[in-house]
Amino acid sequence: MKSFLFFISLLMISSLSSIHAQESDSTKAVIPSASIKNIKGEKVNASSITNNGKPILLNFWATWCKPCIQELTNISNVYDEWREATGVKVVAISVDDVRNSAKVAPFINGKRWEYEVYLDENGDLKRAMNVNNVPHAFLIDGNGKVVWQHNSYAPGDEDKLYEVIKQVVAGQPVKEH
Repeated sequence: MKSFLFFISLLMISSLSSIHAQESDSTKAVIPSASIKNIKGEKVNASSITNNGKPILLNFWATWCKPCIQELTNISNVYDEWREATGVKVVAISVDDVRNSAKVAPFINGKRWEYEVYLDENGDLKRAMNVNNVPHAFLIDGNGKVVWQHNSYAPGDEDKLYEVIKQVVAGQPVKEH
């Protein structure tokens, strides 16, 4: 009888440990630790990107990528409305390499994008998030989990994205449109 109780106790402890491990995994920030630079050229750890419990749209792009520019320009046209309605923060991650990264700041200033922009010159964050092609967008909920991602861009995709952002803010499960 003692060995049976001991066995049951071990099972319960083991179950509680795995439940706790699952909880900490599910609340862990998805943006991995990777060295990137801000637009001023200062090193930043990507895992420090936050939005006070509100969604983040992490968008990988490049200055040479026409669909990327079209997507970020179209989002820029509605970004103020999106922020006001949902609190979403757009973070643009340039994958331009060291040879082209000097073009990024003048490029975004010319476009008047009001996003946080970072440089992933060595592709560390890109690799960590398994980004193969740009544009590639990740929607991260207020708990730090990727709830939606999209690779490529077609005009009108920003409208579908906004519907997904509203679902996330409302606490609803994400449904593709």
